Amino acid sequence: MEKDSLSQEKPAYNDLTAQESKVIISKSTEHPFTGLYEKFNAKGTYLCKQCGNALYHSDAKFDAGCGWPSFDEEITGAVRRVRDADGMRTEIVCTNCGGHLGHVFTGEQFTPKNTRHCVNSVSLDFVPEVLPAGTYGTALFAGGCFWGVEYFLQKEPGVMAVVSGFTGGHIKNPSYREVCNGNTGHAETVKVTYDTKRTSYDKLVKLFLEIHDPTQVGGQGPDTGDQYRSEIFWKNEEQRKTAAKYLALLRDKGLKVATRLTKASEFYPAEEYHQDYYFRNGKVPYCHGYTKRF
Repeated sequence: MEKDSLSQEKPAYNDLTAQESKVIISKSTEHPFTGLYEKFNAKGTYLCKQCGNALYHSDAKFDAGCGWPSFDEEITGAVRRVRDADGMRTEIVCTNCGGHLGHVFTGEQFTPKNTRHCVNSVSLDFVPEVLPAGTYGTALFAGGCFWGVEYFLQKEPGVMAVVSGFTGGHIKNPSYREVCNGNTGHAETVKVTYDTKRTSYDKLVKLFLEIHDPTQVGGQGPDTGDQYRSEIFWKNEEQRKTAAKYLALLRDKGLKVATRLTKASEFYPAEEYHQDYYFRNGKVPYCHGYTKRF
């Protein structure tokens, strides 16, 4: 078995939707007052949607009433300023990947820093932890009740945050009750943000396949239903290849693998009471455990 090369992993850029590509690559602008993060006030860190670079901390965010998320300070070294070709405005891009974020304005007196980074929500991802400067990887795993998957992955060194939620369905922002009805197409999923210098996607895939039963069809343990299916949602071609490699290894061992491998779609966080469930309630998972497979 080849070893994980933690210090050498540089995650491939995430695949973008048509709308994300229009803004991040083609430098378009989303419509005002429509973005996910315009009125968003949670504590944590905003990352570049394309590459995972930490851009802004939530304590720099303020309401400018302009229709887009506004920040008065970036994480040091995370954002680069580029004068527009017409000389009228100053564009801001991610230092790591060059993805378009928006524009920066000064002299408006909104905050004592007298600076406003006007950013498209579609250019951003959010992690409910205050992260240091750096570039972070993201992984999406579904393997039964998200409480148990969250529990084991949160304890892995190098994992910075795990959020329980839903992905893979056909309606926007579903509730837990809607997903449990089994008609939305979503799977209970965890979104993992990890430090690429301390762990790797390779290692997380192996761990995921060892903390649940990848051979069970349509559920996990006593939890049955399509929302509890086993599935890996890949965000770029490198993730797809890595996941496919380990699923193939399990098949080579004679396992009848039920885990699906699917391109990632929009992830929706579950309600707050689902987050950190076992840690807050002092309980342990009832249908997840560790079984060495590799």
